Amino acid sequence: MTDGTTPVRLPESGPGSIAPAGPRAAAFLVDAVLSALVAGLFTAPELPRNRSLLVFAVAYFAFTVLVQQTPGMRVLRLRVVRLDRPEPIGLWRSVVRTVGVILLIPALLRDAEGRSLHDRLSQTAVVRV
Repeated sequence: MTDGTTPVRLPESGPGSIAPAGPRAAAFLVDAVLSALVAGLFTAPELPRNRSLLVFAVAYFAFTVLVQQTPGMRVLRLRVVRLDRPEPIGLWRSVVRTVGVILLIPALLRDAEGRSLHDRLSQTAVVRV
C-alpha cells in the first residue's frame, strides 16, 4: 500500500526500463513525418511549413495527456510515465514535455540515467513497453 508519494522504481532493463536514445529519436521522426502529412492535408498543394510544427505540438500534447504515448512511441513500443507516483502524467507535465521536444535542445540534453532535461523537469521518463 502506498501513500501516493512513493517514487516509481524502474527496472534496469526490459519492459519499464528507460528507453535508449535510438528508439526515442525514431519515435520523434515518426511523429514529425505524421504531423507534416496531416498539416499537408490542409495546405496542399503548398508545403505545410511551420503548420506541421503546430500539428506536432497539439498531437504530442494531446496524445501524452490522453494515452501517455504518441503514435511514434506506440510504433516503437515506448510510453511516458511519472516517476513520483504511478498515475497518468497530467496536463502540466505534458506541457513541459511538449515544449521541451519542440525546442529540441532540452530533449537532446541527457543525464547519466538517459533521461532528457524535459523529463527531469516534468518528473517523467520515457520507458520501454
